[in-house]
Amino acid sequence: MRYRLGHDKLTLGRKILELNWGFVFLLICTASVGFAMLYSAAPADPNVPGSVGSWDPWAKRQLIRFGGGLVIMFVVALTDIRLWLRYSYVLYFIALGLLIGVEVKGSIGMGAQRWISLGFFQLQPSELMKITLVLALARYFHGRSLEEIQSIPYLFVPLFMVAAPSVLILRQPDLGTTLMLILGSGVIFFLAGVRLWKFALVGISALAAIPVAWQFLHTYQKKRVLTFLNPENDPLGAGYHIMQSKIAFGSGGMTGKGFGQGSQSHLNFLPEKQTDFIFTMLAEEHGLIGGLAVMGLYLLLLIYGYAIAMRSRNIYGRLVALGMTTTFFLYIFINIGMVMGLLPVVGVPLPLISYGGTVMISILFSFGLLLSVSVHRDVTISRKGEHEEL
Repeated sequence: MRYRLGHDKLTLGRKILELNWGFVFLLICTASVGFAMLYSAAPADPNVPGSVGSWDPWAKRQLIRFGGGLVIMFVVALTDIRLWLRYSYVLYFIALGLLIGVEVKGSIGMGAQRWISLGFFQLQPSELMKITLVLALARYFHGRSLEEIQSIPYLFVPLFMVAAPSVLILRQPDLGTTLMLILGSGVIFFLAGVRLWKFALVGISALAAIPVAWQFLHTYQKKRVLTFLNPENDPLGAGYHIMQSKIAFGSGGMTGKGFGQGSQSHLNFLPEKQTDFIFTMLAEEHGLIGGLAVMGLYLLLLIYGYAIAMRSRNIYGRLVALGMTTTFFLYIFINIGMVMGLLPVVGVPLPLISYGGTVMISILFSFGLLLSVSVHRDVTISRKGEHEEL
């Protein structure tokens, strides 16, 4: 199947005007919250316990990465969406190859083998897979009729697309990213037209397989699940993170202790305050009102994302936008549920706010694809991918 690009009637200037600037403004506001929290998390003087407020070592690096990510986002957004359609499978297999590279010779950190060292940067291919899997599934379902999608033999290929990276990422081990891949893919399957009874069948099979899967989990993964069910059972060991997180949440109250005044965070009772547990620090310093304000920003971004998907005239763009927005939602839902003790701790960062280079770049890349769908929303592409109108 060939996808032919026709004459582009949208000039660069027109594309820039068509960018969804309201969405861009919201994501800058959300990322700015992250810069402020990373500034607060860092000690002003490492030799003075309890001193707070410094651009180093986290806020400045995060700001630089965000600036670079914005450039990438705009380049992706202004690229013709049919180019992404054409190279969806290529990008997927590149990401799959990098995952195999991690399996063969990846960098090890904190007990996991998830990165490839590029000298100046630690690349985490599983973050790339979150994007390329959405592109590949969107292209596959775009090229199928509804009758074909509802036929079981036509589901073997997309199921393999999901299973191959999921197995590789689970071996790293990274249970959180694996769950995000499976859940996000399930949403795309559903939106593409796969019937509900097939999901029920998969769900029942998954429940039946839990006793078998339990045997293959690492010891620390079993501890996380058991700790989630009863964190008080080991308050100084496996339950320490979540117990401290709950204490910090409760001490924040309605309005919080004030910027830089979080005692649980700054006296180092709260681990990973600059990464996975940054929302806990925010709630301790700014209370319930601050937490709800950040969740409000996320809600607006999600509304923008789903609105962009609904306005797309082509199925590929619609599925890409829905997939990217759903992945973004899963980041938020799992992280906040995790730090509040409503979900097991699985190491998922809070998007745009937690410290981390690959996650920041991959999220801004996915937002670039979302904006590309918005800019090219009136492009119509037939099931066979022939150019019709721009």
